[in-house]
Amino acid sequence: MATLFREVSYPLQSLVNEIDIGAIGLPDIQRPFVWKDTKVRELFDSMYKGYPVGYLLLWASAGASDGSNVISTDGKQRHPNLLIVDGQQRLTSLYAVMRGKKIIRDNFKEGRITISFKPLEEKFEIPNAASKRSAEYVQDISVLWQPGFVMYQFVDGFIRKLEESRTLADDEKTKIWDTIQKVKNLEHYSFSALELSASISEEQVSDIFVRINSQGQKLNQADFILTLMSVFWDEGRTKLEEFCRASRVPNLEEPSSFNYIITPSPDQMLRVSVGLGFKRAVLKYVYNILRGKDLETGEYSTEKRESQFGVLKTANTKTLNLTNWHEYLKCLKQSGYIRGDIVSSKATIIYVYIMFLIGREDYRMDLHELRRLIAKWFFMCTVTGRYTGSPESQMEFDLSHLRNVSTADEFKSVLLSFITTKFTDDFWKIALPDDLATSSAKSPSMYAYFASLNILDAYGLFSRLKVSSLLQEGLRAKVSPLEIHHLFPKAFLNQQGIDEQQQTNQIANFALVEWADNKGISDRSPAEYLPEYLSRFSAEEITQ
Repeated sequence: MATLFREVSYPLQSLVNEIDIGAIGLPDIQRPFVWKDTKVRELFDSMYKGYPVGYLLLWASAGASDGSNVISTDGKQRHPNLLIVDGQQRLTSLYAVMRGKKIIRDNFKEGRITISFKPLEEKFEIPNAASKRSAEYVQDISVLWQPGFVMYQFVDGFIRKLEESRTLADDEKTKIWDTIQKVKNLEHYSFSALELSASISEEQVSDIFVRINSQGQKLNQADFILTLMSVFWDEGRTKLEEFCRASRVPNLEEPSSFNYIITPSPDQMLRVSVGLGFKRAVLKYVYNILRGKDLETGEYSTEKRESQFGVLKTANTKTLNLTNWHEYLKCLKQSGYIRGDIVSSKATIIYVYIMFLIGREDYRMDLHELRRLIAKWFFMCTVTGRYTGSPESQMEFDLSHLRNVSTADEFKSVLLSFITTKFTDDFWKIALPDDLATSSAKSPSMYAYFASLNILDAYGLFSRLKVSSLLQEGLRAKVSPLEIHHLFPKAFLNQQGIDEQQQTNQIANFALVEWADNKGISDRSPAEYLPEYLSRFSAEEITQ
């Protein structure tokens, strides 16, 4: 039986150099992108004390060592021969500190990992106001591994500066020399690595990862594809990240992806590009295709890999097109979902965007007609929970019905047929009322009710302000403009002997009221509060 891996040892400096020249790829295959700084500090402390810090798991990159061209603009000197499967966070952190590089944190903000060191106490620290003022610290250990660093000049300068604040004994000076040298020598720390063969599949890699990782974290197919993008098309990976970063920050200067409905992640937007480009939702198929694998022969081809990345590149451009993005968000607003906190499934937003792009880019549907169609499709998918449970399989099923579609009318017909199949008389008369009789903090039916109030231009209960105004995007106050009110308050129902949460918190017992009214109503019975609040309105207003 062929061995699936080999065991190798790497000095830390060798790993860093291999990353520098691109022989080892450093994609963020796990989330978050890097550890907290305190975790990095603990890593350096463990290495300093000579403790083991775990295995690295590397995967030989199939087809990457043949010297062929790569779809990339990052200027790497060579193809990565090895991809990091487990240990990415450790190596990213170590590389960033030793090279003094900025990293992208999980909130997409750039930052430096700064670790200081107190030589006389042999203590690593995250810099704070007190340590930054103290001459007892090497403020940033990154300086120890920078080009041109000279040990005797640095240590001599450190000692002279410290002696400006206090007298140092000879043994203290010796300890400063010894401990700083010991930190510098961490570049020779030996890492043990398991190198997995290029011939094994991503399913095997994921299974191996789970078996040796104490956290049992499952690697998913989106992670693998993002890894390939980092290796063969880093520009595309960067564009995904920039789009997602921009969606989180308001921008008054230029167009951006910012909105109040969803802040997508790179793997979510990747799913859109894959769905548009390959009409696939089950990503394991796409992963093999992008590796350049012939699904019939099982062999890898550089030409096939580059061709398929060309398809992904075109789809990615359309997915991240800001006009497409904002036209799609208008569809959600047209369906009544004007804010992200009334959408129970973010996956639905992502998968419906695929359908919008297919209609717009592949079938060139009239924009206004497409917007009406996608608004209906989104409402149906949301209220029925179409993309919850097994969203990938459901989307694969939906896309399979489009593979032989060639016209806009056929596309529209497919989606409308799905809608009709779901929205039967039984749904409106039985399924939906039954769901409204249940209690759930984030029920799709309850949010569909809110969306319907927006569509119908309804007023808040006992309010002269419309629901759409009170839920206006961008409004953020200490108290919510609208609150969910129990028409029959819980305390009142308890007094009637009704105390089960499934009954007191039924969705049908909820209404949207302004927060001040909700506070005023408190636990009073409808017989008490209803005449009081109706007195605000004329008889004509009440009948309306």
